Amino acid sequence: MISLSASAICEIVDGELYGDPKAIVSKAAVFDSRDAESGSLFLALVGDTQDGHKFVDDAIARGATLVFSTKSVTGNHIVVKDVIEAISALAKYVRSELSEMKVIGITGSQGKTSTKDLLRAICSTVGKTVAPIASFNNELGVPLTLLQCDEKTKYCIIEMGARHTGDIAKLCSIVSPNIGVVLRVGNAHIGEFGSQEAIAQTKSELIQALSPNGIAILGSYDPFTLDMQKLHNGKIIIFGENQGADVRATDIEVREGRAHFDLVTPEGRDAVGLRLVGTHHVSNALAAAAIATSLGIAIEVIAGALSTAEIASKWRMELHELEGLILINDSYNANPESMAAALHTLHLFAQERGGESWAFIGKMHELGESSPSHHRDIGTLAQEIGIDHCVAIATPEYAPASGGNGSMRFHNLATVEEAIDFSSHVNKGDVVLVKASRAEHFEVLADGIQRVWNERAGDNE
Repeated sequence: MISLSASAICEIVDGELYGDPKAIVSKAAVFDSRDAESGSLFLALVGDTQDGHKFVDDAIARGATLVFSTKSVTGNHIVVKDVIEAISALAKYVRSELSEMKVIGITGSQGKTSTKDLLRAICSTVGKTVAPIASFNNELGVPLTLLQCDEKTKYCIIEMGARHTGDIAKLCSIVSPNIGVVLRVGNAHIGEFGSQEAIAQTKSELIQALSPNGIAILGSYDPFTLDMQKLHNGKIIIFGENQGADVRATDIEVREGRAHFDLVTPEGRDAVGLRLVGTHHVSNALAAAAIATSLGIAIEVIAGALSTAEIASKWRMELHELEGLILINDSYNANPESMAAALHTLHLFAQERGGESWAFIGKMHELGESSPSHHRDIGTLAQEIGIDHCVAIATPEYAPASGGNGSMRFHNLATVEEAIDFSSHVNKGDVVLVKASRAEHFEVLADGIQRVWNERAGDNE
């Protein structure tokens, strides 16, 4: 963060300062007192289960210079009406002071975090780059990410999520993006929005927020995203796997579950071999390449960074190569599009290894009235592409539609504990996928399957 005095911050957020007006904040803002350090700003947030005001003393003891609170506390602090609104105002000010920094806003129903991780790998090779470690993509996470920037920051990558119409527009008012990226419009959160059209309208807020000098980067994977070209009068870059895209992939091959392709941009052509598992990462890599191309980064730098990049965020197509078993932990989240992509990856791995494929899958949340049909469609897809075992946990709706072809066995289990026990049926050479929406906490299932397998391996020694 740029260095600011307590008095300057107080004026920016329109609060009431108690303590030393000359105290200098120079480190990132934190809301966990354990992360506080000398020069940091502590946010006393009030949540459903915790009140940050109770941890002010701990934050100060660890070195926090200043506190944002909604009531009087100990130490140097600014009392504000709303801590999140205050941190947003501060972030907006910092952004205005860093006018030379390029801010890239990324939204879409699928692939935001992976695209962000890939782009960070590219941009970091040419300048200081700030990006969220996890999916900090809301009214708290976005300001916190921006406040990590200082005068040396060349690129700031911002993920933008939304639950309601207007959410992205509000985030844009804080970060003033130079580049707006819409990956695709799918069915994630359709229960909140009601329709894909409403989702598209919300995602398009990012493109509408761009100035004429801004750059719009759009995926070619659905008509809603492509239609956003009408909303921007400046430069537009289309990415995809079709011949007409400005940034595209050709000659795609899959080796050990990872995509290899030739990256084609207006600057030339270069080979890319992704280390990330799943062919769906081709679109994420193309999005990152399109952004980097718009920033003037050389194609050989882009291709090299994409070929060495790893996903920094947890539980996203994590590949665990156990003794005799491959476990794919994709338990961070799930929607119909990402579930379909994960099933295709599972099938490819099982084909290469020659063993059986096991999909341990749980509920996809926030699909509204269409939830039963979306789950049934995924079960049907699993059957059609040749998954051997579909293990549905507390989600019988995954039962495939009647009349489907294939020999898939459908297993309906009630709990994660049952699923962990059931994993004892998995054999050497098989491939296991674990995936569900975040609220299902399927990382517990992945850990349990791994534990059962390791115990079996130990018993056989």
